[in-house]
Amino acid sequence: MFQAGLKQPSAGAQWTGITTKIAEKLLVSGKVDAVLTMTADPNDRWRPVPTLVTNVDDLAACRGMRMGYAPLLSLVEPAIAVGLKRLAIIGIPCQVYALRALQDEMGIEQLYVIGTPCSDNTTTERFHEFLALLCEQPETCTYLEFRADYHVEMRFQNGEIKTIPFLKLPLSQLPRDFFPLTCQTCVDYTNVLADITVGYMAGRGEQWLLVRNARGQEMLDLLGEEISLKTPSSAGNRAGPVKGFLKNTERAAGGLPLRAMPDWARPIAAYLMPRIGPRGLEFARARLEMKAVETVLHLRRVKPRRMRHMIPDHVWRLVESYGLKPEEGER
Repeated sequence: MFQAGLKQPSAGAQWTGITTKIAEKLLVSGKVDAVLTMTADPNDRWRPVPTLVTNVDDLAACRGMRMGYAPLLSLVEPAIAVGLKRLAIIGIPCQVYALRALQDEMGIEQLYVIGTPCSDNTTTERFHEFLALLCEQPETCTYLEFRADYHVEMRFQNGEIKTIPFLKLPLSQLPRDFFPLTCQTCVDYTNVLADITVGYMAGRGEQWLLVRNARGQEMLDLLGEEISLKTPSSAGNRAGPVKGFLKNTERAAGGLPLRAMPDWARPIAAYLMPRIGPRGLEFARARLEMKAVETVLHLRRVKPRRMRHMIPDHVWRLVESYGLKPEEGER
């Protein structure tokens, strides 16, 4: 596990561009025939479209975050049909889960899996509604990122950069089903089935790398001296924020967790959280425990009969210290 950053960040990348750089190295070295990832719809920069990249120069168009649903794995069989059997695939946890379940029967000869953590998803249309709440001209926004310092960063066509504290986000104006139940009950935020996970949650302004196996280490080694690696740090205490999230989620009764904090206190909290709140690994642990809490509460409310099949043991261990324990028939 590392806190990492490219020494020369790639222009237009979401962070420093580690994910794209690994994909580039895999293609240039000849380890793969193609990279399967997402690019932007030509009519909507935020809408993801699956793409099969065989030319390194085409990877630049795949940089950045997309919001919405897209059938990434639909291109695996067409790739194999034309002889592209050595693949690198960049995906979020639910895509990687499906890939691992199918890979042995798909005729893939060589497979490198680069995973990114997923902090919930929604439709592209709903995401546009969210953007419209954040700025007056959402069509000019070219970049949006939820950062580990409790701020959302937005960039615009004119070069302007805007940051918004999490506590000031207009969550109360979003519809109750903004995030689908499948995201609200996700138990794999960190993409554990990937060979290497490239994310942000413990990055402290850089990126967070989790090398999961020898193939993941092989991909990291391809970056050589181009990447800076350090041991992740940790600060603050997650217990209070996670307990607060639990109470807010219970209060929301299935909708988005709304903070009960009065408006006058929000600027104070927004100032303090990046300084005294969970940071680094503690921030990552807080997010994982919040997702575990959310999983239990939402399934208990909406699909109680599915709990014993949808909640793995590690999730129950994560929520136990917050007073959530399986009831009869839930485990």
